[in-house]
Amino acid sequence: MNKTFTYDEIMNKLTEILVDDFEIDKSLITPSANLFEDLELDSIDAVDLAVKLQYFTDKKIPPENFKQIKTVEDVAKTIEELVKCD
Repeated sequence: MNKTFTYDEIMNKLTEILVDDFEIDKSLITPSANLFEDLELDSIDAVDLAVKLQYFTDKKIPPENFKQIKTVEDVAKTIEELVKCD
């Protein structure tokens, strides 16, 4: 079964994950927030985030795509493109 999500649904889920699982203050989560500098995620956190998003979408983020992700918006756009590929 293919799952499709709107950009807003992806942003909402991403925000939920960052707040609930990584204990990031919701006010810090903006589309332009840098995952590593602004939200202070490390490489292990990034892997955990990718896994949680994989469960959400049933899609794996290819490593080459994940290396290019820097901001919250980058994550959302990557997920949006990934779910459109079916």
